[in-house]
Amino acid sequence: MKKLFITAFIFITAISLAHAQETAIPLYPNGVPNSKPTPADYAETIVRKGWVTNVSIPTLTPYFPEKGKASGTAIIICPGGGYYQLSMDNEGTNIAVAFAKIGITAFVLKYRLPSDLIMVDKTIGPLQDAQQALIMVRTRAAEWGINPAKVGMAGFSAGGHLATTAAAWSNKPVVANLANINLRPDFMVLLYPATTFSNAEHHDSKDHLLGLNPTAEQIELYSSEKHITANTPPTFMVQAEDDPLVTIQSALNFYSALAKANVKAEMHIYPAGGHGFGLINKKSNEHWLDWCISWMNTNGF
Repeated sequence: MKKLFITAFIFITAISLAHAQETAIPLYPNGVPNSKPTPADYAETIVRKGWVTNVSIPTLTPYFPEKGKASGTAIIICPGGGYYQLSMDNEGTNIAVAFAKIGITAFVLKYRLPSDLIMVDKTIGPLQDAQQALIMVRTRAAEWGINPAKVGMAGFSAGGHLATTAAAWSNKPVVANLANINLRPDFMVLLYPATTFSNAEHHDSKDHLLGLNPTAEQIELYSSEKHITANTPPTFMVQAEDDPLVTIQSALNFYSALAKANVKAEMHIYPAGGHGFGLINKKSNEHWLDWCISWMNTNGF
């Protein structure tokens, strides 16, 4: 009986620990900034398996490596979805679990989707959540076994736009940062990122973030390739040549701007794969995560 009790205790403890590492943490326990009262009919909704919309309470969900395997590196993952929904499984949980397995503490950011219904200024809402995620991870770095100088950000599609915007705005806080925490990601991992608003290809992301009639100044401000400097974080990029939503030329333009600014960068191009393939490109036998691990090792992350 005693042995049975001990076995049950260990089993329950293991379940509790597993659950704890996948418990969403509210980004703003004392109230969400830049927010209006949420209308009763504006409720977070699962629109299809693994996809959510109407996010008004942003969260950060940690995925910790097995004990003894943590490298001290962390990555904050921004799922895509055109700024009107979030691909929480394909471009969130699946990615986080894969990074955790190789010793990188991963966090899935469920950021607010821009909406005049719940935000005073919807153009900065997602960016506020990205900056707050960086603040939270670095503030709790010692608790979570993380090196605060090795905190990167990954972004997919519109999530790539968010990650690159966070990098570009690292010296422009849009959230309270009384402790003056570093808001610059130490590195970026970008999968088919919607980095520019200066052409028609990312109209969904642009329309949802800036509205249907943005000014030329807004378009310039939110076109990430326009703001690459020597301070832009080292960047790893993956793109499919046949992507119908983020063109190969858009990705090449971003990479070219990185190279021009002497930013350490590496780009891999799949001949096929389309848009939104997430962790596994089914049109290829090669895995971008293997390339990414090699790049991170080479660059000391």
